[in-house]
Amino acid sequence: MSAHYRVFYCLENSIRSLVVDVLFEKHGEQWWDAKVPDSVKNHVAATRKKEKEFGVSVRSQEAIDYTTFGELSEIIKSNWTDFNEIFQDVKALERVTATLNVLRGPIAHCKPLAEDEVVRLHLSIRDWFRAMG
Repeated sequence: MSAHYRVFYCLENSIRSLVVDVLFEKHGEQWWDAKVPDSVKNHVAATRKKEKEFGVSVRSQEAIDYTTFGELSEIIKSNWTDFNEIFQDVKALERVTATLNVLRGPIAHCKPLAEDEVVRLHLSIRDWFRAMG
C-alpha cells in the first residue's frame, strides 16, 4: 500500500502546485481570498483551528496544504476559466477526480486495494494527465 500512498501523495501535491501556480499567476498574491470557494476556506480554517487546539505541530503556513483532494477539484472547477487552457473538459475533470477521490479513501485509511482497483488507480492517473490535454 505504501507505493499507492506515494503515488497519491505526489499527485495531490502536484495538483496543489498547479492550483497555486495558475491562480497566483492570474490573480496575484490575494488569489486565496479572491478565488477559493468559501466552503473550502471555512474547512481549512476549521482544520487549522482544530490542529492548533490539539497542540500539534503546524502542518504548513500555506492554506492550500490543508485542502483535501476533493476541495482541490472544487477550486479548479470554480475557476474553470483560469484552468480551461490546461484541462480539455470540465466533465472529464469531474469524472476523473471523482474516481480518484473514491480510490483515495482506502489508501488514506490504510486499507488494501483489490487488484482490479490498483489497475483502476493507474488508469485513473493516466486519465488525469489525459484530461490535462
